[in-house]
Amino acid sequence: MSWFEIFLTGVGLSMDAFAVSIGKGLSMKTFNKATALTCGLWFGIFQALMPLAGFMLGFRFQGVIRSIDHWIAFVLLALIGGNMIREALSGEDEEASDAVDVKTMFILAVATSIDALAVGITYAFLNVRIAPAVCLIGVTTFVIATGGVAVGHLFGKKYEQRAEIFGGVILVAIGLKILLEHLFFGG
Repeated sequence: MSWFEIFLTGVGLSMDAFAVSIGKGLSMKTFNKATALTCGLWFGIFQALMPLAGFMLGFRFQGVIRSIDHWIAFVLLALIGGNMIREALSGEDEEASDAVDVKTMFILAVATSIDALAVGITYAFLNVRIAPAVCLIGVTTFVIATGGVAVGHLFGKKYEQRAEIFGGVILVAIGLKILLEHLFFGG
């Protein structure tokens, strides 16, 4: 898996955090850099920790399911991406609150990073160098989530649905690429 693909995965995974960050920005009467950076840190850290945890789980069971790893990667990424697209099209709102307290941010960070756990499992099967990958995903999410607070403050809910759909499409496309590479090119 190339660094560009890992970056795109990070972009796709960060779309839930971006949507929640937009909600944070919507609730702000005036833009607050500290709030934007705090949201970015919470989401970035959890988006980095969850694939690491998934990688550790996947690595442990790698020998058992090596022959079907490409199917697992495809199914997990397609389900995650498809769910993101479904949620965006259904109009379900992410829960967001004005507070940037530890309890609220912990819940939001965990909720928006569950998908990254599954991605980490696929990384174990693909033998991705996990330390640089999770750093890239974490930094990407930090930047996107921090920007999401600003976007939310400036533009409101106008682009929230498009961001979710875009993230879902990226994850499904990467899953399909992994499957096709393995089936047709022995990747």
